[in-house]
Amino acid sequence: MITGPTSGIGLAFARALAAEGHDLVLVSRDETRLRELAAELTARHGVGCEALPADLADLDQTKTVEQRLGSRPVDVLVNNAGFGLAKPFHHHDVEVEQRGLDVMVRAVMRLTHAALGPMVERGRGDIVNVSSVAGFLPRGTYGAHKAWVTSFSSWASLRYRKDGVRVIAVCPGFVRTEFHQRMDGHIGWTPGWLWLDADDVVHDALEDLREGRAISVPSARYKALVGVSRIAPRRWVEKASRRGR
Repeated sequence: MITGPTSGIGLAFARALAAEGHDLVLVSRDETRLRELAAELTARHGVGCEALPADLADLDQTKTVEQRLGSRPVDVLVNNAGFGLAKPFHHHDVEVEQRGLDVMVRAVMRLTHAALGPMVERGRGDIVNVSSVAGFLPRGTYGAHKAWVTSFSSWASLRYRKDGVRVIAVCPGFVRTEFHQRMDGHIGWTPGWLWLDADDVVHDALEDLREGRAISVPSARYKALVGVSRIAPRRWVEKASRRGR
């Protein structure tokens, strides 16, 4: 099962896993693109693709996805659905902030919980939670949500690996996707060397997952940036974060 599979990292996961021969359950609120993608992957790779329209900001619709995980368990869950928060916290309507929290934290927690039980019972399974390097920095509520995803995934990896379940947080930086355009993000300052390709992110993530790592930071440059952020004086990290870097 892949959430948010119609573009970007989610689409790269869908194509990579379909190419490996996995049948897919695709979850997105965009039903038209969802069904087009399902048909494309079935035609190209001969795999079964179930389209499950759902808005994960809506609790009732999220519960429908949970029920699907409970009734017909999956071998792999990719929690990828995102939510852009481009404005400063105090400029957003609080309901917009709530939707971001619901998609990036509540849905990840609930779908992971729904998938874990059957995986533990079978003694196998993989859970991939797409986070961000923003979670390592003070970067508003988006960064705070991703910090939770990374911490939660690290704990779940430690707790459930003995049960045969692998859990990983994927923490990319800037990726060439529709994400920034959809949220009207101000990204003109971003140098070209910081941009990653979604297919490369997914390749590294699946490799790290299968090697048993709890956190995947794609590319040597972002590994270095994350490493520096952990040892640099706090005032330097805060200054860089205020500048959008």
